[in-house]
Amino acid sequence: MADLTYTPPKVWTWDQPNGGEFAGINRPTAGARFERELPRGQHPFQLHSLGTPNGQKVTIMLEELLAAGYEAEYDAWLISISDSDQFSSGFVSINPNSKIPALLDLSGPEPVRVFESGSILFHLAEKFGAFMPTSGPGRTECMNWLMWQMGSAPMLGGGFGHFYAYAPEKYQYPIDRYAMEAKRILDVADKRLGETRYLAGDEYTIADIAAYGWFGGFVRGDAYGDAATFLDVPSCENLMRWGEELGAREPVRRGRIVNRKGEGFVPERHSAADIDAVLNT
Repeated sequence: MADLTYTPPKVWTWDQPNGGEFAGINRPTAGARFERELPRGQHPFQLHSLGTPNGQKVTIMLEELLAAGYEAEYDAWLISISDSDQFSSGFVSINPNSKIPALLDLSGPEPVRVFESGSILFHLAEKFGAFMPTSGPGRTECMNWLMWQMGSAPMLGGGFGHFYAYAPEKYQYPIDRYAMEAKRILDVADKRLGETRYLAGDEYTIADIAAYGWFGGFVRGDAYGDAATFLDVPSCENLMRWGEELGAREPVRRGRIVNRKGEGFVPERHSAADIDAVLNT
């Protein structure tokens, strides 16, 4: 058996990709790697994203706003992270962190850049006065659960998801370590949803939209291969009830398929007809 013991050097240096699905694009430095302007459509909101759990949060939110009658028309442009689109000068000008999603709000006198999925949800909720209480304890509780989700996502994705599904080799220690944390996070949600219909209380809010981006895949059973079985997600009955209820919402169904390639998906969205054409086939 190979010796798996690793002795860290005094000063870490990066000299080669470390393997895994995204090894070819990961580097320990920030900033643009090449010059390219981003396209711009005709709508007030220009979204540059990919339909990952974090990306789905924003398209679901925009579809919810549209369904509720708000003027939230948007263009959704595909950012292929495997092709390093997130390192273009245009994308970095919106999000210096080179992560999707990134939003350019053109609805006011000056363009406003918004990055990080939680910030985008908050920006849109505050702008339209929707899907978030406007004051008092309800607003604070909504923000509590939104920030809880933002803090939990790296444990589910970069932690559990990476070592369970994407790492070049499977090792028990990191999988066990992050599976334990993933199970704990799922249990937090399950216990909370045993108390209330939605995460922040009796009303559907951006806290639910944010959480569904991640938990929805576990509820549906399509996150990280067979991860839902591995983590015994169906035993979380309250979480399953909540996830199935949200998954049946029309705006959620619409938002989930945007900025994704393949049959049944919409790589770019520039009007409602783009999604209608897929869902109505």
